[in-house]
Amino acid sequence: MQITEIANEALKRSYRVVLPAADIAGQVDGRLQEMAKTASMPGFRPGKVPVNLLRRQYGQALFGEAVEKAVNESVGKTITDNQLKPALQPRIEVKKIEEGQDLEFEVIVELLPELGEIGFGDIELERLKVSVEDKQVDEAVERMAQGSGELKPVEPARAAQKGDTLNIDFTGFIDDVAFENGAAQAYDIELGSNSLIPGFEDQLIGAETGQDRDVKVTFPAEYGAAQLAGKDAVFKVKVNQISVRHPKPIDDELAKGAGFDTLEAMRKAVRERIEQDYNQLSRALVKRKLLDKLADKHKFDVPSGLVEAEFGSIWQQVEDAKKAGQKIEEDEEKLKGDYRDIANRRVRLGLLLAEVGRKNNIEVTPQEINQAVIREAQRYPGQEKQVFEFYGKNAEMRERLRAPIFEDKTIDFVLELAKVSDKAVSPDDLLKAAREGDEADKQAA
Repeated sequence: MQITEIANEALKRSYRVVLPAADIAGQVDGRLQEMAKTASMPGFRPGKVPVNLLRRQYGQALFGEAVEKAVNESVGKTITDNQLKPALQPRIEVKKIEEGQDLEFEVIVELLPELGEIGFGDIELERLKVSVEDKQVDEAVERMAQGSGELKPVEPARAAQKGDTLNIDFTGFIDDVAFENGAAQAYDIELGSNSLIPGFEDQLIGAETGQDRDVKVTFPAEYGAAQLAGKDAVFKVKVNQISVRHPKPIDDELAKGAGFDTLEAMRKAVRERIEQDYNQLSRALVKRKLLDKLADKHKFDVPSGLVEAEFGSIWQQVEDAKKAGQKIEEDEEKLKGDYRDIANRRVRLGLLLAEVGRKNNIEVTPQEINQAVIREAQRYPGQEKQVFEFYGKNAEMRERLRAPIFEDKTIDFVLELAKVSDKAVSPDDLLKAAREGDEADKQAA
């Protein structure tokens, strides 16, 4: 076997490999001799079939097997001898393959970059912290009392106003033709909940029981049903009843209905849930800032194959959105360039975090994977068994659960080493920062 390096640039290496014809032929002869010991053909006893007949019938297939085995072994030797760290499966380009002649092919390998020492002590971050006030707990408990309250028709009768629940019948029309799945009977809608198409609920304010109204709306451009997206529609609506929800008293009985022993226990749980929500939001913000700093601090070449694979995944989402009727306003070539930059950043950060995890023995335990499976199952009430069976039989899908867990553990490790200072802010300030961060992500994407 002869292995010659023919290209060495950045993260790409190419090698020409020549395997003597005699080596391939020897492997084929060896397989034929093995087969001859047990092979049977009409007119011959088992184990007495001449090798030349076996060669005539199986020689081509055995030659293919021998070539595949020799190529795999040669690729492995090329990687081992040259101490390569492939980022992707090496690519093989066969240059000459003919029985009786030397086999020639090229091995093209994309390498993982050498990142060297990675330090985090000079990274400074600010973490926003919110203290939960009694007022927030009071408001949350009041919403629980309101949500579990009883609906009763308004007395005395009056026109509908925001906060009322209307029971309605409706049928939707586009160009005077009723469209599929656009009708319902005895449908309850709370005015102000924004649960229907924008503008629908507003046009029912002021309606009275028994009244018919035409509600004119425009479906959002990104509406899920492509045949309706961006279309003008008219809904013929009849108001059957106007009701108002009467909140339950805020007492131990309300708490027991929510699964708590006392009102005090329920308020404590509500406070803890609000704190958890704020902490998760704060962590998401500091994680975003950390990744931005890591991306700015660590500039290195990344394997183009990984970037193209990530870009392909992103662009597929764009194509799916277009098929669903979403309009893409930007120039497609510019958009592809922007998304390729995003793919490059994602790959670079992924390699960086992977290296940090490797060097610091950060691992995802089977218990953590199992907990992730349980969380997935909880998202599908009534189908938990099917979810457990799905992940139990599908190792690849379990591995997909591993990636975000590994990332979070690595992020936590880095945050421990970075200089993180806490800043007390109001809930509004935290939510504003989160919205600004989301908007920045949308612009980047």
